[in-house]
Amino acid sequence: MAQLAGAREKFLQVEASLSDPAVLADPPRYAAAMKEYRRLAPLAEKAAALDRVQRAADDALHLLEESADAELRELAGTELKEARTEAEALTREITLLLLPRDPNDEKNVLVEIRAGAGGEEAALFAADLYRMYCMFAAANGFRTSMMSSTPTELGGFRAVVFLVEGSGAYSRLRFESGVHRVQRVPTTESQGRIQTSTATVAVLPEADEVEVNINPADLIFESCKSSGAGGQHINKTESAVRLTHKPTGIVVECQEERSQFKNKDKALQMLRTILYDREKREHDDKIASDRREQVGTGDRSEKIRTYNFPQNRVTDHRIGLSLHSLDAFLNGRIDAMIDALAVAEATKKIAENN
Repeated sequence: MAQLAGAREKFLQVEASLSDPAVLADPPRYAAAMKEYRRLAPLAEKAAALDRVQRAADDALHLLEESADAELRELAGTELKEARTEAEALTREITLLLLPRDPNDEKNVLVEIRAGAGGEEAALFAADLYRMYCMFAAANGFRTSMMSSTPTELGGFRAVVFLVEGSGAYSRLRFESGVHRVQRVPTTESQGRIQTSTATVAVLPEADEVEVNINPADLIFESCKSSGAGGQHINKTESAVRLTHKPTGIVVECQEERSQFKNKDKALQMLRTILYDREKREHDDKIASDRREQVGTGDRSEKIRTYNFPQNRVTDHRIGLSLHSLDAFLNGRIDAMIDALAVAEATKKIAENN
């Protein structure tokens, strides 16, 4: 693999640069080198393992062909078979690691959950999803912070926006965009009837200031009193902020902080990320007309997953995978589903590149 050889050579260069005094004295350069090192290290590790396995296969083959001892030849045949099986598995893993990565994979993400069809039950489901993602983030070492929310009296959310921070947050959560459907008996249902409700999830890679330039003249800034639960300051100070981006008509609101300045910063952060996502989608549509049909595109019109409480089942419709562990899933243990989606996407990319 010429591509693998190039990656291994690049890894050795980056590894050496981490001991270079000039790099150590330049924090941004050192940070970039460390980021590249962490990206290439798994590939270098798998490549070294493949070398060892291939040497073991060569030795076993030589023994199989040259030895006159029947017992040794039988042992060599077994070792050869095992080595070739392991080599095939390592080759598949290396192929996946060599695939082009999404440039946003290492970014923080802004997650927006909105109640869909189903009234109060949809709002309660939105709250369940918010809790699920917060628990998933905590288990994976990510940090979460509320950006904006519209709570309901029964503890649900008509809408909630939060930031997930940590290296690789987008790579792990990008498959969650779409329509999520729940089937269960609502707490508000007195007859015990199962209801189907929905919530939409949007996962947006956080945009840096250098990636999206917002002209202050294009913004309409409004301050207002906060509303909803939150403390005695609510409805007494105009700390809530609403920003309207005149060229696009996009409106964002934030009232989570007591400081108007902090709310404004968060609102700008949300607006910047939404604009970046909008530009990215337009660009993707131009270069790949079928992108929305691929696994994990994040098309919000897709009904991607069903959470069926009576059957204790969660099903992802994009890959046809069902897990009969709904309680654990809603407690943030969603890694198995995310891994399966990542493998499905990678498999499709490999087929397209062949």
